[in-house]
Order: sequence, then structure tokens, then C-alpha cells
Amino acid sequence: MRIGRAAGVTDTGLQRLRNEDAFVCEPPLFAVADGMGGARAGEVAARLAAAALEEPGRAARDSDDLVGLIAEANRRIWERSLADPLTAGMGTTMTVALVAPESGKVTIGHVGDSRAYLLRDGAIEQLTTDHSLVAELVQGGMLTPEEAERHPQRSAITRALGTEPDVDVDAFTIEVVPGDLVLLCSDGLSTMVADERVASVVEDAGRDPARAADALVEAANAQGGVDNVTVVLFEIVEGEPEASEPGGRAASTIEVPSVAAADPGRGGAPGTDGHDEETPADPVSTHGAGKGGRLPALLLVLGVLVLGTLVLYWGISR
Repeated sequence: MRIGRAAGVTDTGLQRLRNEDAFVCEPPLFAVADGMGGARAGEVAARLAAAALEEPGRAARDSDDLVGLIAEANRRIWERSLADPLTAGMGTTMTVALVAPESGKVTIGHVGDSRAYLLRDGAIEQLTTDHSLVAELVQGGMLTPEEAERHPQRSAITRALGTEPDVDVDAFTIEVVPGDLVLLCSDGLSTMVADERVASVVEDAGRDPARAADALVEAANAQGGVDNVTVVLFEIVEGEPEASEPGGRAASTIEVPSVAAADPGRGGAPGTDGHDEETPADPVSTHGAGKGGRLPALLLVLGVLVLGTLVLYWGISR
């Protein structure tokens, strides 16, 4: 088995002024972070968390490594909040997936109320448990799932990165098979679009990660878009795993706009299947017309101008 197509997209939504989500779509590592805090602190926290996962030389290979990376992200956010009063109290959720295609397993690391889902044979299964007030009330039998969806405190989370010097990370491993899709998302999707509708949107998009990610963002915004929404999707397919660079990352990595300079609009990372942009079938002839093809025409124009100038000068002198 190997990782097939992958895509990530983040959107500000319709009611927020800026985007405080971040994502990583860098096979075999995928992640979503949803920041929180005053001013721009949530944005800072989410990006610090994503950057900690991507740092060269710190690639994760197993569950312990993944928990260590998330703990490192927590430490960086906590120390930044202590050093910078403008970011005091900031934090972020984080849900991470680390794929080991050779073993057919995906390790999930999770803190907060972003989510991981498995889509298989048209059905959807929530893999993570929300670290939120309403989730605890549901587990304790004090709320029904339907009541939780309408609860005024449904966005209150009980665990996040950066709010304490240490963090408790949920980590577990699932087995995957060819044809599976794994979805990571911020609560801007899960609170707007029901799980069954998410599965339907993915199927309607032909299970293509790039098309499905865009369609899910559109579905969240169609329901009001009250929050930033971030979606990362990747598929598991038949075949041998691709060669990896040192550190366990696929040789063909993806730049993550969500960790770069702030953009209040939308950013995304294309898939890894080579369909993110078209390549001309004949690059020599295509680009040659743009460079070498212009030179004869330019010389002809210059010749005409020189000849016209000489004729004009001759006429004036006569």
C-alpha cells in the first residue's frame, strides 16, 4: 500500500475576520490546527504547532515520536505565551495523522476538538474523541448527542496545546486498506456539516481529495460559515510506498501556505498525484515560442522602423 492523492485547504469562512487555522499536508505527515486566543494569538499558536511538526530532523516514525512532536509544539506555544504578553493564554487544537504504508497503519495524535475521520465503502467513522465540555457531558449521560449539537457551550474545549506546560495527547493506531480516505478537519467543518453529509459530499466529488476538500469547505460556508474551516484529505491506494528522503518524509513534499505569512483569505496545498497543475506535453516547443520565436519578429520591426526613419529624413532634406 501507499499514500495516493492528498489535498489540504483552509478558508476564513463567512463571519470571521481572519483565519486562525493551520494545516500540514506533507506525506506521510498530515495535521490540522485550530488556534484560539485574543488579538492574533490563535493564529500564532496554530502556526507554531504546525511548524514544530515540519522542522527538519524531527520527523516522526512511530506513536512515541508523534507524541513527542506534539509535546514539543505545546512547549513552544507555552514558552511564547510567557515571553510575549500579547499572546498570553493562547492555544490551539491539533489532530495529526502519520502514515506507515508498508505496515498498513495510520497513527493518530489528538488534542482538542479538531477531528479525524475514516471514510470506507461510503461510510464515515469518527476516529477521535472531542476534548470538549459537551463531549464530556454526552459521555457522562447528561446530554444526548442531539442536545450537544445545540448546546451554547459546544465550542468550549477542555484540552489544548499551549495552555499548560504539559499536555496529555491521545495517541492510537488504526489499520487501513486500499480505497480508504482519511479526513482531518477543524470544527469549522464538523459543527456546520453532519457526518453523514460529509460522507455524501466526498462521494459526490468522486472521492477525489482535492475536489472533496473544496466541496466540504463550500458545504460549511453554505450552512453559515461561522468559523474558519480547514480540511485535509488523503487516500490509501494499492502499490509500493514511494521512496522517502532521510527523516521519513516522501521525496515529493508539499509547501504549506497555512504556516507562511498571514493571509485572511483562502490557502491550499495541491495533491501529491501530480495533478495540481498541468504540464505542457511539449515544453520545448511551448517555451521556445515565447523566447526564441520573438527574436526574428523583433528584428523585422526594428528594420522597418530604421527604413522608415531614413525615408523620412530623405524626404525632409529634399
